Amino acid sequence: MTRVENKTTSVGDQKTFDWRAEYTYSLGLQAFIYGFPYIYLAQLRYMWVTQPRNPEFIPYMAVNHFWHSSQLMDATYRDGGSPNNDTMYSIAWVDVTHEPMVLSVPDTHDRYYTVEIAAMYSDNIAYVGRRTTGTKAGNYAIIGPGWEGQLPEDVTALPASPTPWVLIFCRTLVEGPDDVPNVQALQKEYRLTPLSLWGTDREVPERRDVLVPFDREKDPLAPWKTLNAVLAENPPPAKQELLMEQFATIGIGPGLDVDEQDEVTKQNLVRAAATGKQLLEQALQRGYLATVINGWRYPSRHMGRAGDDFLLRAVWQALAGIISNDPEEAVYLATFTDGDGELLTGANNYEMHFAAGQDPPQDAFWSLTMYTEDKNLVPNPIDRYALGDRSKDMKRDSDGGLNIYIQHGSPGEEKESNWLPAPGGPFYLVLRMYQPHQEVIDAKWEAPPVQKVS
Repeated sequence: MTRVENKTTSVGDQKTFDWRAEYTYSLGLQAFIYGFPYIYLAQLRYMWVTQPRNPEFIPYMAVNHFWHSSQLMDATYRDGGSPNNDTMYSIAWVDVTHEPMVLSVPDTHDRYYTVEIAAMYSDNIAYVGRRTTGTKAGNYAIIGPGWEGQLPEDVTALPASPTPWVLIFCRTLVEGPDDVPNVQALQKEYRLTPLSLWGTDREVPERRDVLVPFDREKDPLAPWKTLNAVLAENPPPAKQELLMEQFATIGIGPGLDVDEQDEVTKQNLVRAAATGKQLLEQALQRGYLATVINGWRYPSRHMGRAGDDFLLRAVWQALAGIISNDPEEAVYLATFTDGDGELLTGANNYEMHFAAGQDPPQDAFWSLTMYTEDKNLVPNPIDRYALGDRSKDMKRDSDGGLNIYIQHGSPGEEKESNWLPAPGGPFYLVLRMYQPHQEVIDAKWEAPPVQKVS
């Protein structure tokens, strides 16, 4: 019988393999993927609550208060994120550590709106809006973990949040520029009231005391220190206890101090965080878990509630979308290539044809939006950023089909109503469907390819 011995390869007196370093790196990589939504959302919370930059387009609000966008997104906004040109946003950071927060919404008279409510790790908790609760006025309690108490009769409880901090994204449909004042009036009626102030006329206090993320430029261990602090503030669910025990062996977990780790561990945590971010970006670019049909990337059926699929929630829910809608609420299809698999560029002219009766199937609205490679809307001479079911001037073929012209220059006066202007260089497209039909969710409805014509 041959005996095999484990040996450490050496070069002179210098060992080339350090098991502790590699263990820390591999476990740290998993911890970074797990923790990325916490880190990212903590950074956004700090920026949106304490750092006013461009309040017209970028959220800035006190805790437990709404920020409302005052107009539709256009090409003057250049901070990326693939913003839509269909709805106006109302966004809030809510703290339900000590008591529920009551969300009040007005009667929108069948206008589409949706309030997406997500936990601190980016999974959705609940929805209020046209699809789930209707469009009548109502009051809904956002409840934190472990709260027990009585709600007023005119307040409906939503599923409890697993984390004390909650992020709200409200989207209200805008029919066009002339409709903006109507939406602004509705936005003023979206309200948040702590339960202790319900039924009173007292103002909700302004708070801006949120956790300050550690600065990576000053401290290479900053992501881990931020993660540990956020996990202490938002304890992981009990079912992840074993995972937390493993992460704790390298100093990662609620309230732990990575500075107490040895130098080898700290060096490889820095390495893991750097590689982890690259991994997430690559997974996003390569379409992790997406089903590709005619060049269009259909999202995972578990989008919005990734649960223990930590890579899905880090890549698509956090990195790609901050938080992401459940497929039942909205499906976003993205394409970076034409029907032949070639990258889209304004150097070419393209067409996209919907056959008669084959418009994107949905019960709310659809749109096709153009973006530059840095995830911004495209400046163009006619200030058109999207086409969709609310584009009243689009012309149909004699058989009822719809042709969209996607190119840098005008296709000519006769076709300009169906023109989606492209930049001179690379671009990508996003096809959005709100309240999509089941065949979209199941990737059985096939979006037509973007065909190069010249």
